[in-house]
Amino acid sequence: MSYKELADLIFPNAKEISYYEEKYPERNLEEGAKVTRFAPSPTGFVHIGGLYGSAIDKKIAKQTNGVFILRIEDTDQKREIENGVEQIVSSLNDFGIIPDEGMTGENTEIGDYGPYKQSERKEIYEAYAKSLIEKGLAYPCFCTPEELDEIRKKQEAAKIRPGYYGVWAKYRNLPVGEAIEKIKSGEKYIIRFKSQGREDRRIKHHDVIKGNIDFPENDQDIVIIKADGLPTYHFAHAIDDHLMRVNLVVRGDEWVSSLPLHLELFKTLGFRPPKYAHTATIMKDDNGSKRKISKRKDPEAAVSFYHEQGIPTDAVMEYLLNIANSNFEDWRRQNPDKSIDEFELSLNKMGVSGAVFDMVKLLDISKTIISKNTAEEIYNKTLEWASRYDEDLKQLLDKDKEYATKILNIERGNVKPRKDIAKWSDVKNTMEYMYEDRFFDNVNYEYQKINDKQEISKILQSYLEKYFNISDDKQTWFDKMKDLAEEYGYAREVKEFKKEPEKYKGHVGDISMVIRVAITGRQNTPDLYEIMQVLGKEQVEKRIKNCF
Repeated sequence: MSYKELADLIFPNAKEISYYEEKYPERNLEEGAKVTRFAPSPTGFVHIGGLYGSAIDKKIAKQTNGVFILRIEDTDQKREIENGVEQIVSSLNDFGIIPDEGMTGENTEIGDYGPYKQSERKEIYEAYAKSLIEKGLAYPCFCTPEELDEIRKKQEAAKIRPGYYGVWAKYRNLPVGEAIEKIKSGEKYIIRFKSQGREDRRIKHHDVIKGNIDFPENDQDIVIIKADGLPTYHFAHAIDDHLMRVNLVVRGDEWVSSLPLHLELFKTLGFRPPKYAHTATIMKDDNGSKRKISKRKDPEAAVSFYHEQGIPTDAVMEYLLNIANSNFEDWRRQNPDKSIDEFELSLNKMGVSGAVFDMVKLLDISKTIISKNTAEEIYNKTLEWASRYDEDLKQLLDKDKEYATKILNIERGNVKPRKDIAKWSDVKNTMEYMYEDRFFDNVNYEYQKINDKQEISKILQSYLEKYFNISDDKQTWFDKMKDLAEEYGYAREVKEFKKEPEKYKGHVGDISMVIRVAITGRQNTPDLYEIMQVLGKEQVEKRIKNCF
């Protein structure tokens, strides 16, 4: 009996592989164009590492006039979650990562190289598996779970490499006739790849990021078609990347160890392998030691975290480029107002060791990005966020849009705009004290250098009676603050106090702090003069009187 008879018995309805080669022709793209793919499983939330990889995929495809594909690898259907594809699509869309081809919803897709869900490509995998069986390069394996367990125990006892290979591959050399008889008698089986590799030989490979690396050849007879008829990841991805004409695979470096197997699969199937670029894992500083950022331990591992916190998506994307290329920071310094779309990402400038995720750095980037927004933009974006995550803040913003926008406009439009907002969830704290009911319900006066209650009362009373005029321009107002400082024995200028500290009780900044705390209940606020202009005469007077 022949391999062809065996293949026909297992896959009687499979098409010739030539059918698929013609159906999915080489793409008509310009030289150097990269076809990339992000290929997650719909088994949970999108991880920050997945967002990082997909952002690189999208950027490389876009800057080379190539194609970015979103493919769903759903062959492990036991772990699949409800609406898992929709979650992936919407999570990527939220960050502006929209595929040129692939899945656009739970059951919708665009592109001519689909289906883009592996579970819908079963007939394609069957055709290629049949082709391998016909050539004697794949075979049915009838091992039971008990037999596999026995093999593993023997290998452990002998302290040798585990796996299904060589002499341990029980059904590798089963005569075709016996295999056919077993199938006809109803015995359960899976399909294994018949590796031609040897562990004592090595392969050399050039990784786009890691450079030259070498490994022992693969010799494992891996499963390629499972008992449920669906392929394993290893087999499916090779066929999908080939037929979708992917020429660059960007993936995490946890896949580096699979390279010998994947390269052998491509070679055995007769495919030209894509270039591989293995990105370093995003790390987390855990009490001085580095570890992989974890779905279980780290809330920032889930992309939903950034939405819940109100960190703008463009800040997250900029931070990820910061991690990706060491030259991004210099580029941003030289091009402070350019879109990140104009930055040219270079895979060969990516680090080979894992970057530590730095929330402080991310929030600094976010502050800078938000500082460039107008008050109107901040109002609209905060309201959009609050409508989903903070009903109390939403009500505050809805109460009086014009007043809220005035508050947000304080120190915004200056040469150096305020940078006290790192995320939309910060906005409530930066504006609550500007609302009368919230101020008087929660005010807590904490002063700095001047903390004698009697002196504070005198300063405030003098300010109201002699110096306060809401119509003053900023320079006039500040000159009056200097006059008030001088009246109570404080230096008019900070430099005067530093020059002769023994001569003064303090300086004008200490006097300003008394006024600031009385009006805002805070030691740190944006420009006090602008705050007073927004509050108005009546509210300023009421707050100062309440204080003393």
